[in-house]
Amino acid sequence: MSKLLSRIAGFFSSRTMVGVDKAGNRYFFRKEELDGIMKEKRWVVFRGEEDPTSIPVEWICWLNGQRKVAPTLEEQIELEARRERVRLNVALLKKEEEERKAKEGSTRKVVKTGKGEGPDLKSFIRQFPAASEGDKMEEASDAMDDMRDSKEMKTSEPTGSGATYKPGTWQPPTS
Repeated sequence: MSKLLSRIAGFFSSRTMVGVDKAGNRYFFRKEELDGIMKEKRWVVFRGEEDPTSIPVEWICWLNGQRKVAPTLEEQIELEARRERVRLNVALLKKEEEERKAKEGSTRKVVKTGKGEGPDLKSFIRQFPAASEGDKMEEASDAMDDMRDSKEMKTSEPTGSGATYKPGTWQPPTS
Protein backbone atom coordinates (compact mmCIF):
# COMPACT_ATOMS: atom_id res chain seq x y z
CA MET A 1 0.00 0.00 0.00
CA SER A 2 2.82 2.40 0.86
CA LYS A 3 4.45 1.64 -2.51
CA LEU A 4 1.24 2.74 -4.25
CA LEU A 5 1.07 5.95 -2.22
CA SER A 6 4.72 6.72 -2.92
CA ARG A 7 4.13 6.25 -6.63
CA ILE A 8 1.11 8.58 -6.55
CA ALA A 9 3.05 11.19 -4.58
CA GLY A 10 6.01 10.81 -6.93
CA PHE A 11 3.74 11.21 -9.90
CA PHE A 12 2.84 14.74 -8.88
CA SER A 13 6.09 15.89 -7.33
CA SER A 14 8.84 14.76 -9.69
CA ARG A 15 7.31 15.35 -13.07
CA THR A 16 9.00 17.62 -15.57
CA MET A 17 7.11 19.41 -18.33
CA VAL A 18 8.88 19.04 -21.66
CA GLY A 19 6.60 20.96 -23.99
CA VAL A 20 3.20 22.02 -25.27
CA ASP A 21 1.69 21.37 -28.69
CA LYS A 22 -0.52 23.58 -30.87
CA ALA A 23 -3.72 22.19 -29.28
CA GLY A 24 -2.48 23.08 -25.79
CA ASN A 25 -1.74 19.51 -24.69
CA ARG A 26 1.11 19.41 -22.18
CA TYR A 27 3.79 16.69 -22.21
CA PHE A 28 5.64 15.43 -19.13
CA PHE A 29 8.25 12.89 -18.12
CA ARG A 30 9.80 11.59 -14.95
CA LYS A 31 12.47 9.08 -14.14
CA GLU A 32 11.71 6.33 -11.69
CA GLU A 33 13.46 3.23 -10.54
CA LEU A 34 11.71 -0.08 -11.17
CA ASP A 35 13.46 -3.26 -10.02
CA GLY A 36 16.81 -1.46 -9.88
CA ILE A 37 16.48 -0.07 -13.41
CA MET A 38 15.91 3.63 -14.12
CA LYS A 39 12.93 4.04 -16.43
CA GLU A 40 11.62 7.18 -18.04
CA LYS A 41 7.83 7.54 -17.98
CA ARG A 42 6.25 9.89 -20.52
CA TRP A 43 2.66 11.09 -20.69
CA VAL A 44 0.37 13.80 -21.97
CA VAL A 45 -2.16 15.94 -20.12
CA PHE A 46 -4.88 16.94 -22.54
CA ARG A 47 -6.29 20.43 -22.66
CA GLY A 48 -10.06 20.05 -22.55
CA GLU A 49 -11.47 16.84 -23.95
CA GLU A 50 -9.17 13.81 -24.07
CA ASP A 51 -8.80 13.31 -27.81
CA PRO A 52 -5.80 11.14 -28.78
CA THR A 53 -6.23 12.20 -32.41
CA SER A 54 -5.24 15.74 -31.43
CA ILE A 55 -1.67 14.62 -30.65
CA PRO A 56 0.79 15.52 -33.45
CA VAL A 57 2.93 12.72 -34.90
CA GLU A 58 6.19 14.09 -33.51
CA TRP A 59 4.77 14.00 -29.98
CA ILE A 60 3.38 10.48 -30.50
CA CYS A 61 6.89 9.36 -31.46
CA TRP A 62 8.31 10.99 -28.32
CA LEU A 63 5.64 9.42 -26.07
CA ASN A 64 6.32 5.96 -27.52
CA GLY A 65 10.07 6.32 -27.08
CA GLN A 66 10.81 6.41 -30.82
CA ARG A 67 12.41 9.82 -30.22
CA LYS A 68 14.82 10.40 -27.39
CA VAL A 69 14.43 14.20 -27.43
CA ALA A 70 11.09 16.01 -27.31
CA PRO A 71 10.22 18.14 -30.35
CA THR A 72 11.40 21.73 -30.10
CA LEU A 73 9.16 24.74 -30.71
CA GLU A 74 11.02 25.54 -33.94
CA GLU A 75 10.57 21.97 -35.17
CA GLN A 76 6.85 22.07 -34.36
CA ILE A 77 6.43 25.35 -36.28
CA GLU A 78 8.32 23.94 -39.27
CA LEU A 79 6.27 20.72 -39.31
CA GLU A 80 2.98 22.62 -38.98
CA ALA A 81 3.96 24.85 -41.92
CA ARG A 82 4.78 21.74 -43.95
CA ARG A 83 1.42 20.18 -43.07
CA GLU A 84 -0.32 23.37 -44.21
CA ARG A 85 1.59 23.32 -47.53
CA VAL A 86 0.54 19.70 -48.06
CA ARG A 87 -3.12 20.60 -47.34
CA LEU A 88 -2.97 23.44 -49.87
CA ASN A 89 -1.33 21.18 -52.49
CA VAL A 90 -4.01 18.54 -51.98
CA ALA A 91 -6.76 21.14 -52.38
CA LEU A 92 -5.08 22.46 -55.55
CA LEU A 93 -4.75 18.96 -57.02
CA LYS A 94 -8.40 18.18 -56.26
CA LYS A 95 -9.47 21.40 -57.98
CA GLU A 96 -7.32 20.62 -61.05
CA GLU A 97 -8.75 17.09 -61.18
CA GLU A 98 -12.33 18.41 -61.04
CA GLU A 99 -11.56 20.91 -63.83
CA ARG A 100 -9.98 18.17 -65.95
CA LYS A 101 -12.99 15.90 -65.44
CA ALA A 102 -15.35 18.76 -66.28
CA LYS A 103 -13.40 19.49 -69.47
CA GLU A 104 -13.37 15.81 -70.47
CA GLY A 105 -17.07 15.53 -69.64
CA SER A 106 -17.93 18.26 -72.15
CA THR A 107 -15.94 16.57 -74.96
CA ARG A 108 -17.15 13.01 -74.55
CA LYS A 109 -20.37 11.33 -73.55
CA VAL A 110 -20.18 9.45 -70.27
CA VAL A 111 -22.71 6.75 -69.47
CA LYS A 112 -23.33 6.30 -65.74
CA THR A 113 -24.58 2.95 -64.53
CA GLY A 114 -24.84 3.84 -60.87
CA LYS A 115 -21.62 1.98 -60.11
CA GLY A 116 -18.08 3.33 -59.90
CA GLU A 117 -16.11 3.55 -63.09
CA GLY A 118 -14.96 0.09 -64.08
CA PRO A 119 -12.15 -1.10 -66.34
CA ASP A 120 -12.11 -0.28 -70.05
CA LEU A 121 -13.42 -3.60 -71.37
CA LYS A 122 -13.05 -2.72 -75.07
CA SER A 123 -9.29 -2.32 -74.80
CA PHE A 124 -9.16 -5.48 -72.68
CA ILE A 125 -11.03 -7.52 -75.30
CA ARG A 126 -8.75 -6.23 -78.10
CA GLN A 127 -5.88 -8.14 -76.49
CA PHE A 128 -7.44 -11.47 -77.47
CA PRO A 129 -7.61 -13.09 -80.94
CA ALA A 130 -10.65 -12.50 -83.13
CA ALA A 131 -13.64 -14.86 -83.05
CA SER A 132 -12.76 -16.16 -86.56
CA GLU A 133 -9.99 -18.15 -84.95
CA GLY A 134 -12.57 -20.25 -83.09
CA ASP A 135 -10.78 -23.57 -83.53
CA LYS A 136 -7.61 -22.24 -81.91
CA MET A 137 -9.68 -20.83 -79.06
CA GLU A 138 -11.37 -24.19 -78.49
CA GLU A 139 -7.99 -25.96 -78.49
CA ALA A 140 -6.63 -23.47 -75.97
CA SER A 141 -9.75 -23.89 -73.86
CA ASP A 142 -9.41 -27.67 -73.95
CA ALA A 143 -5.75 -27.41 -72.97
CA MET A 144 -6.65 -25.20 -70.04
CA ASP A 145 -9.35 -27.67 -68.94
CA ASP A 146 -6.83 -30.53 -69.09
CA MET A 147 -4.35 -28.54 -66.98
CA ARG A 148 -7.07 -27.69 -64.49
CA ASP A 149 -8.15 -31.34 -64.24
CA SER A 150 -4.57 -32.51 -63.64
CA LYS A 151 -4.08 -29.88 -60.90
CA GLU A 152 -7.30 -30.94 -59.19
CA MET A 153 -6.10 -34.54 -59.05
CA LYS A 154 -2.84 -33.52 -57.34
CA THR A 155 -4.33 -31.32 -54.63
CA SER A 156 -5.20 -32.57 -51.19
CA GLU A 157 -8.15 -30.24 -50.81
CA PRO A 158 -11.60 -31.76 -50.36
CA THR A 159 -13.80 -32.02 -53.42
CA GLY A 160 -17.52 -32.28 -53.80
CA SER A 161 -20.43 -30.06 -53.03
CA GLY A 162 -24.15 -30.14 -52.61
CA ALA A 163 -25.67 -33.38 -51.43
CA THR A 164 -22.33 -35.23 -51.20
CA TYR A 165 -20.65 -32.67 -48.97
CA LYS A 166 -20.58 -33.45 -45.25
CA PRO A 167 -18.94 -30.86 -42.97
CA GLY A 168 -16.18 -32.16 -40.72
CA THR A 169 -15.66 -35.42 -42.57
CA TRP A 170 -12.62 -34.51 -44.67
CA GLN A 171 -9.29 -35.92 -43.55
CA PRO A 172 -5.93 -35.10 -45.10
CA PRO A 173 -4.59 -37.83 -47.36
CA THR A 174 -2.07 -40.20 -45.82
CA SER A 175 1.22 -40.48 -47.68
